[in-house]
Amino acid sequence: MPGENLSRDEARERAALLLVDGYEVFLDLRSAVGASGDEPRTFRSVTTVRFRCADPGAGSFADLIAPSVTAVSLNGRDLDPSEVFDGARIVLDDLAADNELVVDARCAYSRTGEGMHRFVDPEDGEVYLYTQYEPADSRRVFANFEQPDLKAPFRFEVRAPEGWAVWSNGVGERTDGVWRFAETKPISTYITAIAAGPYHYVTDSYERVFEDGTRLEIPLGAMCRKGLAPHFDSDDVFQITKQGLDFFHDHFDYPYPFGKYDQAFVPEYNLGAMENPGLVTFREEFIFRGKVTQASYERRANVILHEMAHMWFGDLVTMVWWDDLWLKESFADFMGSFSMVEATRFTNGWITFANNRKSWAYRADQLPSTHPVTADIRDLEDAKLNFDGITYAKGASVLKQLVAYVGREAFLEGARRYFKRNAYGNTRLGDLLSVLEETSGRDIASWSRAWLQTAGVNSLTPQVLLDRDSRIDELAVVQEAAESHPELRPHRVAIGLYRRASGDKNGAGRLERYARAEVDVDGPRTVVAELAGAEAPELVLVNDDDLTYCKIRFDAASLDTLRAGLGDVSDPLARALCWSALWNLTRDALLPARDFVDLVLRFAGRESDIGVLQMLHAWADSALTHYAAPAWRETGGRLLAEGALRELRAAEPGSQHQLTWARFFASVASGEADLAVLQGLLAGTEKVDGLAVDQELRWAFLEPLATHGVADEAVLAAELARDDTASGKRHQVRCLAARPSAAVKAQAWTSVVESDTLSNALVEATITGFSRPSQRELTAPYASRYFEVIERVWAERSIQIGMDVVRGLFPSFQDSRATLDATDEWLAAHAGAAPALRRLVLEARDDLARVLRGQACDAAAEAAG
Repeated sequence: MPGENLSRDEARERAALLLVDGYEVFLDLRSAVGASGDEPRTFRSVTTVRFRCADPGAGSFADLIAPSVTAVSLNGRDLDPSEVFDGARIVLDDLAADNELVVDARCAYSRTGEGMHRFVDPEDGEVYLYTQYEPADSRRVFANFEQPDLKAPFRFEVRAPEGWAVWSNGVGERTDGVWRFAETKPISTYITAIAAGPYHYVTDSYERVFEDGTRLEIPLGAMCRKGLAPHFDSDDVFQITKQGLDFFHDHFDYPYPFGKYDQAFVPEYNLGAMENPGLVTFREEFIFRGKVTQASYERRANVILHEMAHMWFGDLVTMVWWDDLWLKESFADFMGSFSMVEATRFTNGWITFANNRKSWAYRADQLPSTHPVTADIRDLEDAKLNFDGITYAKGASVLKQLVAYVGREAFLEGARRYFKRNAYGNTRLGDLLSVLEETSGRDIASWSRAWLQTAGVNSLTPQVLLDRDSRIDELAVVQEAAESHPELRPHRVAIGLYRRASGDKNGAGRLERYARAEVDVDGPRTVVAELAGAEAPELVLVNDDDLTYCKIRFDAASLDTLRAGLGDVSDPLARALCWSALWNLTRDALLPARDFVDLVLRFAGRESDIGVLQMLHAWADSALTHYAAPAWRETGGRLLAEGALRELRAAEPGSQHQLTWARFFASVASGEADLAVLQGLLAGTEKVDGLAVDQELRWAFLEPLATHGVADEAVLAAELARDDTASGKRHQVRCLAARPSAAVKAQAWTSVVESDTLSNALVEATITGFSRPSQRELTAPYASRYFEVIERVWAERSIQIGMDVVRGLFPSFQDSRATLDATDEWLAAHAGAAPALRRLVLEARDDLARVLRGQACDAAAEAAG
């Protein structure tokens, strides 16, 4: 990987020298089908790029990662590929003022989801292709200048196997056996795209008439593999798409600029989705083969709208370099939720944002690798790792705070001016700040220094003093920061006071808000004068309504109230904020893990929001697996399984809550009786009224059975015969690797670490099956082997697979001081290792240290009785 890297300094130098006028790219993809004697299997790629040079006579380079190059010509002069191509770059010397570069290469199909990914459907043998480039993998498909600020128009031509259809960013048509696509607007290389194969394709259209009478018509398309067509609810995809287009046209005052709008749901996709203009790609798991909850449909809607927001934030206006990746990702993450809440049926989307997205940000912002929202991205490896909770969820949270700070209309007017001034260009942080200062009249530069240019998360804790009449004498908010990132920030927050509606403090009645104040918290302590004189609260909720980005803390009385009656908090957003705060307390070793599990057992059954309930299940499982004292794990596991089964049987038949409890029960089942229930549900001898055990739920039940040695290889083979699909194969591979056998673990390790034959999806499935919390003894021998192999794996494999292996095989379940010491020893001995690799190990080390602190907290609670 290091030979394929590109530094920020190199990109700056090249951008100052070159201006790209256009690309013509021809791809011959007929080699995707049929037998192939080549390894790797390759396709022909011919690129013609026209560009100008500001300093004639100077030299530069083009980017290309390919097994071989057949021919290179520069301004009609043939160059020897063996002299100018090193496997990643093509040296270009003695440039003219105007230049034409032609590169004829053999590029490789991918099994890792990077570049031109090739997938063979096990169900019918059909081959499907799609591209995925961000941040810098278009160079695996055609020669180019791979950096976001060298935009240009693109014209693609593709020859494909007979019977196939091909899609790209522009409208295409097939003539003389070749698909030819309309030239694009100036865009960056990483958002060009190709999809090809016998995809199932559905069409629709969007129309809008503007105030001046202009009519905008956008052809809509949606596609998936033929095997998924029976499950493809394209009507809902199109409905969300049209609602999003309405919303963005209402608020952005800039017509969608890229012609058509296709959306491709593709197999073995590493990401959630990618914003290629005119051809957005999604992971095909957004097509649901079985029954799912409304949270899954909401998640899909959010991703559709996130990618649509990118058409303006990211595609029309693009960051100069990856330092300002947040300029597109933070905005798209915020606008995805904003538009979803205001334009679709998912009106509770801010609850999901507070409970789910922000928990991702809080974790990332407390790692040693945390960084400002505007990050220091030295090279492409840095860029790859910065698609993280800071860039997405924290950035979106900060923008939510900014809207509260400047006002909604000032924010949207700033966006409108930003698009019009910078259309088809590239921007930096200052370009956005200047328009927001214009529209709001606020000091955005100071706000930016506090929120965008410093790292870390603040905690806000209420302090309540009561007078002799049990009224508030003084309520203050104390702001704290970690020693490593001591910045205190200005927060626009709401403070909510809650008490039981019935006035019965012994347990009857709902906890409802009876007073609220919105204030600017700044500095270490802020007095909230507006709430002086209010009746004494049972619960004080700092950051009520979730206006700012912070860790919520509680005073002692409020924490006691939540322990006794968290389920009584009537407002679903307030309740979600309380759950999130309690989970942060658990991760920070301030609340014993067993106490969090107890709260889930007592109150999760009353949770109305299905997305919150699913998060509670994930957190409870993590509390037991990681943060509970080892001596309590067996007891805690039994309690969770008993509670989950009880809630499963009590849930409304056929409801999404019933389905959610069924999945959670399967995830925590370990005892003989629990496993027998799962076997019975699979065989049909056990019934839960209203629970339909479809194919996806069958695999969910089989996974714990395989993990605990009840379902053997023959059982899993029989299930694959029943579900002989790509999805079924991934499930089977995961279950096979989960079996409790030393030989199984050795085979799984070898298939991932010592071989590169598995696709990215099967690597992920194998790693997930290999690492089981109930199999700590079985996987213990691999802790030392992990540290022996990771540097080699990082050097030899693609960055995506390297990340999967380094993250997924870290011995996190060997949660002991010895593993922490071994990690420190590796870091000390490998100070010169690739910075991105060291970052991944440092993050895993920090997670492990946090786990050990949590276990100590939980053990202390046990000792205290």
